[in-house]
Amino acid sequence: MLPLFCLRLGLGLLASLLLLSPHQINPRFYRTQFLTVLGLGAVALAFLWTEASTPVLATLGGALVLCFLGSVSWSLEGHPGGRLLMVLALLSLLALLLPLPSLWLRAAEVHDPARAFLATARGPLWLTTVAPVVDDLTSALVLGLATTAMLMGHSYLIAPAMSITPLMRLLGGLTAALGIRLIVSAVALWFWTSTRGASTLSVESSLWLPVRWLVGFIAPLGLCWMAWQTARIRSTQSATGILYVAVIFCFLGELTSQLLWRETALPF
Repeated sequence: MLPLFCLRLGLGLLASLLLLSPHQINPRFYRTQFLTVLGLGAVALAFLWTEASTPVLATLGGALVLCFLGSVSWSLEGHPGGRLLMVLALLSLLALLLPLPSLWLRAAEVHDPARAFLATARGPLWLTTVAPVVDDLTSALVLGLATTAMLMGHSYLIAPAMSITPLMRLLGGLTAALGIRLIVSAVALWFWTSTRGASTLSVESSLWLPVRWLVGFIAPLGLCWMAWQTARIRSTQSATGILYVAVIFCFLGELTSQLLWRETALPF
């Protein structure tokens, strides 16, 4: 559970950088993002060291090397190869979250029986192949955009004259990601209730599901609107405080989603 969360967050942090322009923010922001992803990858590697297959460990190790090189690149004038390293690291982390042949064991399947079953189960194509990918990608975007927006807001405390455009882009991206994630969860819930009935949910799932929607969707969307309104008037310090809370809610929501996945094998 923790390695999957770290990989999703790392992927989202790198993907969030694609919305930003190095001409508008200080290169140290990129360096910090790479170092953060490096730390998250190291945590995932430590937990998977004795369980994951060699290809998974090799891919994750390669992603860590790319993140280190990226942090070095964005420390140099002109950040040579910075964009290329960003894309390569992004693709490396993405490869760890995509459905792969059984020989290439997914890191998530090592400790997630629901994913292991889903990889070999017979059912609708979208359920056995598309759903896990959409689950990983939408979760990564929510986690990464929320964290990056919060860190961007914090950057205005040391660079108050910086353009407000990067923060507004990240807030717009986070709102869109939450909306897409909400639609995915709604479709999964509809599929479960239409095929099995809501009464077939376990007691634990029935208790976690309202918490997941309230903490993971409703609260973050409301906070995004509040942060957007405060950012419009350049009250960046207030927006940053709001985003701190939004990050906590997004983290709790996605962790709750992983618990529901273990029970249902669907991206609730």
